[in-house]
Amino acid sequence: MATDYDAPRRDDVDLGEDSLEELKARRTDAQSGAVDVDEAEVAESFELPGADLADEELTVKVLPMQDDEFRCSRCFLVHHRSQLAEDNNGQLICRECAA
Repeated sequence: MATDYDAPRRDDVDLGEDSLEELKARRTDAQSGAVDVDEAEVAESFELPGADLADEELTVKVLPMQDDEFRCSRCFLVHHRSQLAEDNNGQLICRECAA
């Protein structure tokens, strides 16, 4: 259950004074009617100011694989040699994939 940490805190004495009807009303008020909201659909309707990046080009400096690095044959990520777990006939496998 979500907790509102900004709400004022109540003492144990105040909690004991709530009637059953008050508790039921508070519970139904807190429940939301929009349970199955598709986040992707909602996100499509937002447009950020200046977000037209159609003409932008990314410039990233790509370094070649170093001598002390290897490419895992399962996840295809480049790791340092210290992360090498197995070498099966040239098939290099990192520690995360071997686990």
